[in-house]
Amino acid sequence: MSKFLSGVALAAVCALAAPAFADNIVVVAHGQANDPFWSVVKNGAAEAAKDTGASVDFRSPETFDMVQMAQLIDAAVNQKPSGLVVSVPDADALGPSIKRAVAAGIPVITMNSGGDVSKSLGAKLHVGQSEFDAGKAAGAKLAEMGGTKGICVNQEVGNVSLDQRCAGFAEGFGHPVSVVPTENDPAVVEAKVRAALSSDTAINAVLGLSAPLVGEPTVKAVQAVGRKDVLVASFDLSPGFLEDIAAGKAAFAVDQQQFLQGYLPVVFLALNAKYGMIPGGDVPSGPNLVTKDTAAKVIDLSSKGIR
Repeated sequence: MSKFLSGVALAAVCALAAPAFADNIVVVAHGQANDPFWSVVKNGAAEAAKDTGASVDFRSPETFDMVQMAQLIDAAVNQKPSGLVVSVPDADALGPSIKRAVAAGIPVITMNSGGDVSKSLGAKLHVGQSEFDAGKAAGAKLAEMGGTKGICVNQEVGNVSLDQRCAGFAEGFGHPVSVVPTENDPAVVEAKVRAALSSDTAINAVLGLSAPLVGEPTVKAVQAVGRKDVLVASFDLSPGFLEDIAAGKAAFAVDQQQFLQGYLPVVFLALNAKYGMIPGGDVPSGPNLVTKDTAAKVIDLSSKGIR
């Protein structure tokens, strides 16, 4: 956590600096346009642009499409920006494009996903959380709370980071876990979770991988089938899911503080362009578990696109 605090302190110093940066930084993220999680990441990058004076161009594919994302990275390389921020949900698909950026002399910082491959791709550092460890912590907490059989609801099958969350959950939970694949549609998620809970009454723990897309509809599914014994937890935050936690309808959320994943890489690359300074290691933005005791404190910030 000391590295994380150092990163925040460095960002604060940069925010107070008088000179404006004229640098162009491109952010290429894999998140889909309808996912509220990524709007918070984008807000962080925009805030960093204001604080540093850097020009920030935030790009993402319209769907979870690695071919299109690789093309966006290639296009950014051709523009020769002073820095590139990229998420890496699939290193095999995106690795060649990222290595091309590094070979062109463009400083690269990975964020959100890809922490395990960041260095091998030539990136300066990674800002994010260990998805496996975060899933493991969530699983251990759900087991501690009485969970004995669980499901992991994956709305973006093929995203390595989400697969790691489910794998970590299974290890930390220590009881039977199955993966329920779905899609970025809350109505579909609710229907699939209702079906799973109705067909197997032994399931008493559900881990979602997105609060707005999975966590909230899972709470509705649990209520619809009248299963008061089911523990519901989710990765990430949304005002609605935080309200569910505060009301006791959900157990907790795993917060990776994605605002920092957009903010800190832009600040670091702006500092690198101006002074040649950059942190010497990865910056963990999470995980933090938001429980009933703390949920109410972050609802307002979540509604503002910060938490």
